[in-house]
Amino acid sequence: MSLSETDTAGTAAAAAHAKPQPQAAPAPAPLDGDPALIGVPTFIVGSIALGLTLVGYLPAGTAGAPVAIILAATATGQLIAAVWAAALGRNAVAAIFGIFTGFWLSYAVLVLGLIHGWFGITAATATGTQALFLISWLATIVLLTVSTLRLPAAFTVLFALIDAALALVLFATLNGSGTLQTAGGYTVFAFVAVGVYLFFHVASLATGGRGLPLGRPALRG
Repeated sequence: MSLSETDTAGTAAAAAHAKPQPQAAPAPAPLDGDPALIGVPTFIVGSIALGLTLVGYLPAGTAGAPVAIILAATATGQLIAAVWAAALGRNAVAAIFGIFTGFWLSYAVLVLGLIHGWFGITAATATGTQALFLISWLATIVLLTVSTLRLPAAFTVLFALIDAALALVLFATLNGSGTLQTAGGYTVFAFVAVGVYLFFHVASLATGGRGLPLGRPALRG
């Protein structure tokens, strides 16, 4: 056996006894998708339930009727969409869905608290408690409206209608006005219509179609 053959045989033997090198783990697939496909329809269903309650679809004393939808569907859907958007790095979308997660969850907790006497809220302070809730969220959604004027106009219209609905329900609560409450309910249906339009937009994009026109931003640059 020649020297070269000896070297070749030794190399082959060493290779046969060498430990296999671990394979590098494949890189995880990048996150993708549109959180609005969950966030928008779950927002719509809770808003419809709230609007029907405000316009008197159910008799008085049934304020807890929409809570099942709002708590189990709407608040949960907003939370999922917020986490999804944050994972994608879409910070503005995550902030919007996060804010509405807080709104719907706190609404459900407020209603359940009033019905079951939680938090030490008495009948005498129930109106003031509701007003506190409405004032706090009206201020927050107005802030959201102003701070997102660089988004397409459809979003500004949506947030402005939510502001109007909150204001009408606030004045209805402070004045005991059924007329203003009903007006607030119909304003809810108005922003539901905008939400439906936005859902058609994102669903069209998700299914390979073209998006719908959303309007020019109120603020540019």
